[in-house]
Amino acid sequence: MDNKISAIVNDILIDYQDDRTINKVNLFVQPDTAIVEDMLAKLIKIIFPGFFNERRYRFYNLSSQLTVLIEDVFYNMNKQIALALKQLPENEDKPECAEEILASRICEKFFESIPKIRALIETDVQASFDGDPAAFNKNEIILCYPGLYAITVNRIAHELYKLNVPIIPRIMTEHAHSQTGIDIHPGATIGEYFFIDHGTGIVIGETTTIGKNVKIYQGVTLGALSLRGGQKLKNKKRHPTIEDDVTIYSGASILGGETVIGQGSTIGSNAFITKSVAPHTKVSIKNQELNIKGDQLPEDDKSWFYII
Repeated sequence: MDNKISAIVNDILIDYQDDRTINKVNLFVQPDTAIVEDMLAKLIKIIFPGFFNERRYRFYNLSSQLTVLIEDVFYNMNKQIALALKQLPENEDKPECAEEILASRICEKFFESIPKIRALIETDVQASFDGDPAAFNKNEIILCYPGLYAITVNRIAHELYKLNVPIIPRIMTEHAHSQTGIDIHPGATIGEYFFIDHGTGIVIGETTTIGKNVKIYQGVTLGALSLRGGQKLKNKKRHPTIEDDVTIYSGASILGGETVIGQGSTIGSNAFITKSVAPHTKVSIKNQELNIKGDQLPEDDKSWFYII
């Protein structure tokens, strides 16, 4: 058995020797997803003090806990951002110290933005409470609602995205995607009072712009009209603009960079939209006929099915 294992190991080591993308065997040259996810968990504790405490502390002292959390996140974020910056083509030949200096400046700017992030999230909590009659209170929303979690992660990741940090924002939002089923690209721009109800299956693309007081239900796609252009479409507006006070019900798909859903509009379930909608418009799909077949038909009904 040992000989078989040794032979397998040798075969795989030989397979590692070509120049395929998946053969990066050098350790510590790209961001570590586990460390980024740990940073994210600590940032959420910073954003929601009192909701997600550090269990290792035997007593609760806000100042000391916050100091430890910030020092921990700042140290790891600095290292991870430096690794991510090295991925940029223009930085490949620069000395490591250059990325480390830039990473430190980015970390400072990010932490300075935390009060702004928290102010936006406060509006999201309020929107969730105002929009959901099933909400017991705001504490329940913070502790339980996957939509708020996905929005919170996006607010964090979006700040890093705006600071031109590669890879790390996407690691954060894909972690939220795996936890909630809600896929929001960190590049999406989202206004105040954003409410995701239920949330499973929502997709929001990179160049999407969402205004204030927007409410989205499960299964909604805010996507690109066509991806056949691939990398040729990079840095172009591919996803729709949703103006203020819009409600989009479950299963709707709104596609295209030139598509604008006007202020105050309501998009009904399962609508498929590739053209702009004027403000204060209601879009709905005509009810389809349902064919119901079965053995439990009334004795005097000789038909094979009902049409409703």
